[in-house]
Parts: sequence; structure tokens; C-alpha cells
Amino acid sequence: MATDASSTVGILAGAPPRVGPAAPARSLWRDAWWRLRRNRAALVGLGFILLVAACALLADVLAPYPFWQQDLSAVRQPPTLQHLLGTDELGRDILSRLLYGARISLVVGLVVQSIILLIGVPIGALAGYFGGWLDTLLMRAVDVLYSIPDLLLVIVVMATVRASLASGGALSTLAALDAAFGGLLGVFIALALTSWLTVARLVRGQVLSLKQREFVEAARALGASHWRVLRVHLLPGTLPPVIVAATFGIPNAILLEASLSFLGLGVQAPMPSWGSMILEGYKAMRAEPHMLIAPAAALSLTVLSYNFLGDGLRDALDPWMQR
Repeated sequence: MATDASSTVGILAGAPPRVGPAAPARSLWRDAWWRLRRNRAALVGLGFILLVAACALLADVLAPYPFWQQDLSAVRQPPTLQHLLGTDELGRDILSRLLYGARISLVVGLVVQSIILLIGVPIGALAGYFGGWLDTLLMRAVDVLYSIPDLLLVIVVMATVRASLASGGALSTLAALDAAFGGLLGVFIALALTSWLTVARLVRGQVLSLKQREFVEAARALGASHWRVLRVHLLPGTLPPVIVAATFGIPNAILLEASLSFLGLGVQAPMPSWGSMILEGYKAMRAEPHMLIAPAAALSLTVLSYNFLGDGLRDALDPWMQR
């Protein structure tokens, strides 16, 4: 009471009130992490993605059998203690192939998305910042590519790359690289050519909205070059939507790879892929449904987890979202 009375007397006498230490301000990323932790669906999705990544990295340790090993005495066997998820039409353990197939899906998602960002972010930033004829040229090229069906273009590119590598027309280095990735080089090229368009448009829109802000004008007035303005002041402002777009782009790449493998244009046998496993299970769906359920469930849960995480990141990185 005495302290309150003295404070009141001080205020009435004209003395400034005593203010305690201000709470430390949280950065954008720390505040986003705080909001993301409150989104249970996003945390569940993140946990499942980390689990799949751990299983993919430790597939050599966790897989009970090599993915190529056949047991002709246990062809199309339902789940047992020896084969927890059963076997396929060649007697190969489905659990082992599922773990190694996770590697393919994650590698495709991460590598393709990295290529997409390397292509889409610079093109979108240049088009949005410089404008004029460069913006018109780049955006009309994007419109032309948008008019071509994605799957059709991917199939054409995959067939061309496969034919070139098979005939020896490509460099030996590319052929060796394709063999090292299990036939995924064509998948990387095809998906990267068709999936950078959305990122380019997103970055262009963000740059257009940011380049007229006061801090950009101040940087120009201080003599900053165009490249410094782009690199230091504009590109960091595009990171939140780009991160969200990349999170949604990874499951799209995984689904496209699964579609190509389902059509026989994905990874080369005997390398397992969830798409090729779904194709094998689809052929025997009525007699041996376990061959279809396991890879379909793994693919569906992985894509759903990325979508949950993407929704959570979109809410967490939006500065206007306050919960």
C-alpha cells in the first residue's frame, strides 16, 4: 500500500512513473515457432515426417531383409511373424521394400523441391523487381508452360531421357549419375521442368508488393545496388511464403513420382518405390489386399502429414495470424 501511495503522489506531483523492464521482443521466426507448437495437427504431421525420414535413413538397419531378396516358398504370403507385412508376387518382404521405398520418396521430394527453388525464386525475383520487357517475357513463358498438362510433359521428358540414356546418346557421366540414383535422373529433370512455375509467380508477387516499401526506397537512396536490394532486402521477405510453398510442393513431387512409377516410368527395378508397389498390389488387390494396403497407407499418410505441416506453417508464418 505504501508503494502504491508513493507512486500516486509522484504522478500527481508531475514525476514520471517508474516503469519495469520491458519484456524481450520475439523475432518473427521465434514467434512463428511458438504459434506452430500450438497447432497439434502440424506437430503430428511433423512427427510422422521425422519418423519416415528416420526409417528411410536407417533402412539398412531396420529392414529385416534386403529389398531384392526373394523367398519363393513364401510368394504372396499374408502378414506373419516372419514377414510382418507379408510378401509380394516374387516373395520379397513388403516391409523391407517399404522402408527402402521411403528413401526414394524423400529423395525425390527434397531434390526436386531444391531444383524448383533454384529455378523459380531467381526468375520470379528478377521478373518482379525489374519489370518491363523482362517481366513480360518471363511471365509469358510461364503462361505457355502452364498451358501444357503437367503429366503429359513429364511423360514426354521421361521417355526422352530414358531413350537417350539407353542409346548412349547422353554423356557417360549422366548415365552413371542416373544409375547411381536408381533411374531417378529423368524424374528430377521432368518434375523440375514442370513445377517451378508456381514458385516463380509467388515470388514475383511478393517482390512486387515489397519493392515499393519505404525500407527499399531508403536502401536505394543510400546507394545500394539492385543486386544488394534483391539479396538483402527483398528475398528475405519472400521466405515465409516460399517455405510454405516448398512444404506443399514436396508431397506433390512424391505423388508425381508415385504416378510415374505406377505407369512404369519411375525408378528402375529392382529398386522399390511406393508407386511401383501400389501397381503390384493393384494387380492382386482382390486375392492379396495386403500388397496394396501397406504402400498405399504409407503414401497417403506421408502426403497428409506434409499437408498438415504446410497448413500449420502457413498460419504460423502469417504475421497477421494471432491466436
